[in-house]
Amino acid sequence: MKMFGRRHRPFFRVCVTDARTPRDGRVLEEVGYYDPMVPETDARAILKGDRIDYWLGVGAQPSDKVAVLIKKYGNGGTHLEQQKTALERLAVKRRQPIVPTDLPKMEPVVRKKKEDKVVEEPKAEESVPAEAVSEPEAVATPTEGEGVPTGEVTSAPEADNVENTENTEN
Repeated sequence: MKMFGRRHRPFFRVCVTDARTPRDGRVLEEVGYYDPMVPETDARAILKGDRIDYWLGVGAQPSDKVAVLIKKYGNGGTHLEQQKTALERLAVKRRQPIVPTDLPKMEPVVRKKKEDKVVEEPKAEESVPAEAVSEPEAVATPTEGEGVPTGEVTSAPEADNVENTENTEN
């Protein structure tokens, strides 16, 4: 078995290797995996039985732990039916989301920005008076003296500024 994973989270691949290579070294073929963190005991090992039979037939020697896994979950294994039902239970658990039933349902909150304004437009079905359609009205353009903002920053009279500064000092 070739060890993967991280600290406190092991994961093993069942591999065919040459006896002279290290445990996590080069492999000839990967024939399954073993995940000890799976909650269902019989769903922890998944093996390719036909490839294991081939390698055993040409003289491969399994390690002690892999021999136990092959005896249980290989071709003709003693726990194949339990493994099948455990894998089905895990698949059902993954498909069904857990929804708490004791929490009250809440409406989603829609937040609008201050800048967003809802402008009502006339509906297409409503009829528009013939006078409005035939002749556009003349639009008067305001002059500077009418108090329409032009985008320019103007300074306040100096007398107002003096009064404001006197109030802040007191």
